[in-house]
Amino acid sequence: MQLIIRKASVQWKAGSRGDTRVVSTGSGVLKNTRCASAAPLKENSATDPTELIAAAHAGSFSLALAKELKLAPSASGSILTTATVTTEHLGTGWTITNIHLNTIATLPKVTQSEFIAAIVRAKTSCLISRLLRATISVNAKLAK
Repeated sequence: MQLIIRKASVQWKAGSRGDTRVVSTGSGVLKNTRCASAAPLKENSATDPTELIAAAHAGSFSLALAKELKLAPSASGSILTTATVTTEHLGTGWTITNIHLNTIATLPKVTQSEFIAAIVRAKTSCLISRLLRATISVNAKLAK
């Protein structure tokens, strides 16, 4: 069995001017990036956990779709997935209740039927889709 371990950390500091949180990833892609608390942010000055989940889900779904279509790294075209995370304040606190994936692919050698079949398989095989327990919907378009 092969294991892959990835790490991210969030550091919280309190001070006389309030508290700060920064997120860093083991890869270094995020390094001391401002991060809000677990409650969703209405402002765009920092990231928050829901935005990070949206980024992870969009990336994971695009990769799963490329794998399901058996696209080689040298294949021409593109796949763009945007994940929209909806949170609601329920009795237990802020809860992710829905994630909508919108995918637009420009893949000249892929037919509409191949694309639809691959979308259905990708929704099931996507690493983040399998992790989350929220309702996940997908809207996909193959552009020529």
